[in-house]
Amino acid sequence: MMEVRRCPWCLTDPLMMRYHDTEWGVPEHRDDKLFEFILLDTFQAGLSWRTILNKRANFKAAFDQCNPKKIAYYVDVKINELLQNEGIIRNRQKINAVISNAKAFLNIQQEFGSFDQFIWQFSNHQTIHHTWTSKDSLPASSPESDEMSKELIRRGFKFVGTTICYAFMQSIGMVNDHLITCHRYKELKKSK
Repeated sequence: MMEVRRCPWCLTDPLMMRYHDTEWGVPEHRDDKLFEFILLDTFQAGLSWRTILNKRANFKAAFDQCNPKKIAYYVDVKINELLQNEGIIRNRQKINAVISNAKAFLNIQQEFGSFDQFIWQFSNHQTIHHTWTSKDSLPASSPESDEMSKELIRRGFKFVGTTICYAFMQSIGMVNDHLITCHRYKELKKSK
């Protein structure tokens, strides 16, 4: 039986491996999932993705299944409830950022018809397939994530620096950053 080769960053944790094999780099166009990744990436700022992924179910439960229409109307009582929730990252700035991001997300949906239509313009509505050969090759940002960050900030988003935007692009498949030796690289390149 042939050994399945994966990107090295996922090999030490079964949850990370499952995320790598089923979600990371897969083109995502559903607005509800796009907002979920925005929410998770907001909390990731300064932390590891492993930490966030391990709390993903808690975030979804605490934030009304990542529903921006509900989150946009959170008030102090709900914010205080979230600050007491030990299952999530209890950071007032990030919680407030998620609320701002929900409002900005809804505004973009209204303007463009969907958030998907807006966000994928930064990769010309297609996946950018890189050809990395080692994990040290992977960038922390790109010209596309720089532009995305500037535009999201201009539209009222918080915690959307270029590094977070690049991580978002990786998670929703705007970039295929699987190493070329990884079994997922060719699978994703074929599915375009």
